[in-house]
Amino acid sequence: MKIIACIKQVPDSEAKVKAENGQVNTGEAPLVINPFDEYAVEGALQQKEADNGSTVTALCIGPESAKEALKHALAMGADEAVLISDPALNELDTVGAARVLAAAIQKIGGVDMVVFGRQTLDNGAGVTSAQTARVLGWGMLGLAGQIKVQDGTARVERVIEEGRQNVSAKLPVVVSVVQSIGEPRYPSFMGIRKASKAEIPVWSLSDIGVDAPSAVVKRTELANPPERKAQVEIISGDTPEAIAETLVEKILAEKVL
Repeated sequence: MKIIACIKQVPDSEAKVKAENGQVNTGEAPLVINPFDEYAVEGALQQKEADNGSTVTALCIGPESAKEALKHALAMGADEAVLISDPALNELDTVGAARVLAAAIQKIGGVDMVVFGRQTLDNGAGVTSAQTARVLGWGMLGLAGQIKVQDGTARVERVIEEGRQNVSAKLPVVVSVVQSIGEPRYPSFMGIRKASKAEIPVWSLSDIGVDAPSAVVKRTELANPPERKAQVEIISGDTPEAIAETLVEKILAEKVL
């Protein structure tokens, strides 16, 4: 099988986020691979190990710095990596990302499975996987905690609030995984060395044959949450009964009850 793991580079989860001039500002926080996407890479690598001859390609949209996130995926065990980078993608929303990813997947060709994490740490919409499946016209299997492929069919165990649900779809298919897929493996020393020397191709929009997608969703205003001022009154008394009686009087006076 030819498997693609879609990843994203995001600010570190410890970043302090502020709103400045209507935009998100994470300061000098380091940029890392999206933590949920490490599970996507892990799920893709599990399928590679289950099917001899399979390959895993890490795919990412982002600036030049996103190569570091792709190198992390290579160090984990991915065979190849591709970065889609273009100045016209600076204001990309999930619909646009889906169209760009679908075009890149079609350019790679012969893909049997595309694996996403459940959501990104920065925007957290969790819909790009389903939107990509729709653009491709493929089946979508979401919230997968386990994946098995047999006779051209992908079967997954979905992890939902009500319990577990078994669903399937014919290949090619798009899958989004949750943490139950398994703890992401640590990059090996040899994997890190190999990744550090890897030449990652960079594709522009013209390379994948699409125009810059217009944003369907636009962030028009962003502000820090308002400050909350809370007043606390400590009720005292000689006995618990006296304290309770005073509390009841105050509740009735404030018409809480």
